Amino acid sequence: MKVYKTNEIKNIALLGSKGSGKTTLAESMIYECGVIKRRGTIDAKNTVSDYFPVEKEYGYSVFSTVFNAEFNNKKLNIIDCPGADDFVGNAYTALGVCDMGLILLDAEYGVEVGTQNIFRTTAALKKPVIFGINQMDAEKADYDNVLEQMREAFGPRVVQIQYPLESGPNFHSMIDVLLMKKYEWGPDGGVPTISDIPAEEMDKAKELNQILVEAAAENDETLMDKFFEQGTLSEDEMREGIRKGLVDRSIYPVVVLSAAKDMGVRRLMEFLGNVCPFVSEMPAPCTTTGLEVKPEADAPLSVFFFKTSVEPHIGEVSYFKVMSGTLKAGADLENATRGGKERLAQIFTVCGNLRNPIDELQAGDIGATVKLKDVRTGNTLNEKGIDWQFDFIKYPAPKYVRAIKPANESDAEKLSAILTRMHEEDPTWVIEQSKELKQLLVKGQGEFHLRTLKWRIENNEKLPITFEEMRIPYRETITKPARADYRHKKQSGGSGQFGEVHLIIEPYTEGMPEPDGYRFGNQEYKLKIRDKQEIPLEWGGKLLVYDCTVGGSIDARFIPAIVKGLMDRMEQGPLTGSYARDVRVMIYDGKMHPVDSNEISFRLAGRNAFSEAFRQANPKILEPIYDVEVFTPGDTMGDVMSDLQGRRAIIMGMESENGIEKLNAKVPLKEMSSYSTALSSLTGGRSSFTMKFASYELVPSDVQEKLLKEYAESQTED
Repeated sequence: MKVYKTNEIKNIALLGSKGSGKTTLAESMIYECGVIKRRGTIDAKNTVSDYFPVEKEYGYSVFSTVFNAEFNNKKLNIIDCPGADDFVGNAYTALGVCDMGLILLDAEYGVEVGTQNIFRTTAALKKPVIFGINQMDAEKADYDNVLEQMREAFGPRVVQIQYPLESGPNFHSMIDVLLMKKYEWGPDGGVPTISDIPAEEMDKAKELNQILVEAAAENDETLMDKFFEQGTLSEDEMREGIRKGLVDRSIYPVVVLSAAKDMGVRRLMEFLGNVCPFVSEMPAPCTTTGLEVKPEADAPLSVFFFKTSVEPHIGEVSYFKVMSGTLKAGADLENATRGGKERLAQIFTVCGNLRNPIDELQAGDIGATVKLKDVRTGNTLNEKGIDWQFDFIKYPAPKYVRAIKPANESDAEKLSAILTRMHEEDPTWVIEQSKELKQLLVKGQGEFHLRTLKWRIENNEKLPITFEEMRIPYRETITKPARADYRHKKQSGGSGQFGEVHLIIEPYTEGMPEPDGYRFGNQEYKLKIRDKQEIPLEWGGKLLVYDCTVGGSIDARFIPAIVKGLMDRMEQGPLTGSYARDVRVMIYDGKMHPVDSNEISFRLAGRNAFSEAFRQANPKILEPIYDVEVFTPGDTMGDVMSDLQGRRAIIMGMESENGIEKLNAKVPLKEMSSYSTALSSLTGGRSSFTMKFASYELVPSDVQEKLLKEYAESQTED
C-alpha cells in the first residue's frame, strides 16, 4: 500500500442518529474504492463495519469502526460511529482524532435529537461539518422539509451543494450546483451519467450556485475581491473558499445520496477528497502542558492511542494516530503515560475487520498494531527524549448505573479483570467499587449500553452475571442541638474498660459563631474551648470537634480516640447507615479510671454518646438531587413533563433550542434509576438527556419514614 504524506491525508468522523445509514454508507464507500467486490448489508450481517458478534446479534453498530478509502490519490481515514445515544462515547473519540465530521440525516426524519447532540459536540470541539441527507429514496423522504429543519436548527451557514430532482422512491437524479451538472443513476446506482442541467432547472441551479459562490468568497479576502470584480469564481476557487469556510465553521455544505443504492456516494467521496481540509490545514493539537505539536513527518515521533478492542481470533488491537513524525514498523517507543518501553513490531492500515501491513505511516495518519505489552486507551508513546502527552478526548458523564455481580461469588476477581479490560475498549463504561454502598457499580450511557456489556460478558466470556439497583448514597444530618452522655464500663477479670463521655452536638453551617453555651431544660452549659479540630469529610460536608473539658476530666491523650468514635458514626449514620455530614461536637465533660481507662473505652463511649445525641437532634435524611436537561421533539413534551413530575421532579424551565424543546428540572437520583429506558419508550428513542449532580436536599417526611423502616428491618434480619 502507498505511504501517504501528511498533506494527502484527511481524517473524517462519520456521524448521525440511529438508522441514518452510516454503516451502509461506509460499505458503499469502500466498495467504490475497490476494497471489497460486493457490498454487504446489515440484514445479511456481512458488512465490513459491524463485524463483532454483539453487533450481528442486535443488528446495529455498537463500536466505532476505522476504515480507509484511497480515492483520487488521497487517503480518507473514516471512523464510522454508532448512532444510538447509548454509544455516544465513540463519537467523542472519533472527533478527538479526526479533523471533521460528516453528519448523516435520515431524509424521512430530518433533524433529530441525536443530530442536535452530535452537532453540539462538533461545535464544542470546533470541528468542521458536512451534512449528508441520506435515504433520499425512502418512502416518506422529503428533502425540502429536511432542509428547512436544518436551517432552523443550524442557521444560514447551511449551504446546498446538491439538490434532488425528486424525493422518495423516484429519487435517481440530482443537480450539483458546485459543478453545475446533472447526475443520474440507473436502478442499481453506481457510476452516474453526468449531463448538462435541464433548461427547466437552470434558474434554480444558478441561484443556488450564486449563493454557494458568495458563501465561498466570504472566507478569503482575495476570493472576495475577485468575486466583486467578476461576479463569480472558478470551481477550484470555490473549493478553496469552501475548505477555508469549513475550517472556521462558517459554512456547512449539504449533499444528498442514497447509500443503500450507491447513488451519490462516488460524488460524495470526490467532494470529500477535493474540499475537506487536510490534516496539515487544521489547527495543531496541544499536549497536556499546552505545547502545540504540528503534524510534520520530519518532527519527533509521537503516537496517541485512542481505541482498544478485543477482536475475534486476534486478541487486543490498539488503534492510534501518528501525531508527529514518521512511524515505521519495528519502532521502539517510550510510554509517556504509564512508563516502560514498547516495540510496534507490526503496523497496519485498517478497513473494518480487514488489516493490511504497512512499513510506515506519516504524521496525521491512523493505523493499528497488536501484541503491545502495556498500552491503554489514552496513552501517548514517543521516541526517546520526548515526553509529550495528549489528553484531548473528554467523555460524557454516565447516565445509567447498575450494581453488578457474578452469579457465582468465586468469580468476583475474574469479573473485575473483565470489566477493567472492557473499560479500555469503551471508556464510557465506568467501573467503581463503592466503599460507601458496598457494591461494584458499572455506569454507562443507557440501559442498552449496559445490556450490551452484559451480553458480551455472558456470551464472549461465558461468565453469568446479574444486575441490581444501585443503592442511593443518602446523607444524614441533624437540625437542632442535643446533649447526651455515655459510660462504657466492662469488667471481666484483670484490667477492665472504662470511659465516660459527655457531649453536645448541633448542625454546622459555614461561618457560624464559635460555641459558648447551651441550655437544655433547666440546665445551662457554659463552654470554654481548649482545642478545635475541623475535619473535611471526603463525602462532602464537615465534622467539627471542640475539646471543652475542664479540670482534667478527660486526659488530652484520649481525645483522638473519642474523635475516632465520632467518625465511626459519621461513616455509618445512626438512621440508615449512610454517611453523616455537617455536625459539630462539643466534648465538655467525662470521667476516667486510673487503671481501666484506655483508647478503646473512650472510642466506644464517644461513639455511643454521639449516636444517642444524634437521635435526639431531630435528624434528617438528605438525598442527592441532579440537574437534568431533556432534549425532545415538541410533540412529546407533554408526556416527558408528566413523567418527570411523577418522579418528584421540580421543573425549572423550558425553552426551544434549534427546533428541539429543552426541559430543565431538578430530580432526585432515586427517581432516575431507569429514566433512560422510560424516556426512550415515551418518545420512540427520539429524545436524550444529561444529568449532573446539583446538591443534597431533605427527603420528604413520608420517604424518610419508609427509609427508616427499611433500614430497621434490614438490621433485624442481619
